[in-house]
Amino acid sequence: MPTIKHKDQRVAVLLDVQNLYHSAKNLYNARVNFNEILKVALSDRKLVRAIGYVIKTETGEETAFFEALIKMGIETKMKDLQIFPGGIKKGDWDVGITVDAIRLGESSVDSLVLGTGDGDFVPLVEYLKNRGRQVEVIAFGRSTSAKLKEVADEFIDMSTNPKKFTIPIKKLKKPRTKLNVGN
Repeated sequence: MPTIKHKDQRVAVLLDVQNLYHSAKNLYNARVNFNEILKVALSDRKLVRAIGYVIKTETGEETAFFEALIKMGIETKMKDLQIFPGGIKKGDWDVGITVDAIRLGESSVDSLVLGTGDGDFVPLVEYLKNRGRQVEVIAFGRSTSAKLKEVADEFIDMSTNPKKFTIPIKKLKKPRTKLNVGN
């Protein structure tokens, strides 16, 4: 059921960039349209803060993407990708997102919008709701925890309109090869 949203609501949008990125890539072979997510998440309400939680790799190839987020008005919080012996890679912001959500929920916002499908956030959503905060989740429904959808005040399913929330990945054209046709 949609929640009541009014123009004077103070909203924080917290985006689990890795979760949304991998969902869009795996489900639609596309990139995420964060501009559209922010617009839908706000719904003409007052933005207090929009934060994108990102992972930085050793190559730094994502720098232009991080700069694009900032130009959209999304503050970025960065963490280095951890690489463990054996090649296992880890990069998540679950604790950081949780701490920021609790801090923002304590005083400065009426509603928090979590951009993630990660079921690890269920206890956070329950905590914030018990503190009187409205909590909405925006993510791709096909890759979102059923329990997270259930506990949120509202679940905005980006899978219902993937063209709106994704940007197709351009395929590189294969270079033409000359055929040797007779000598």
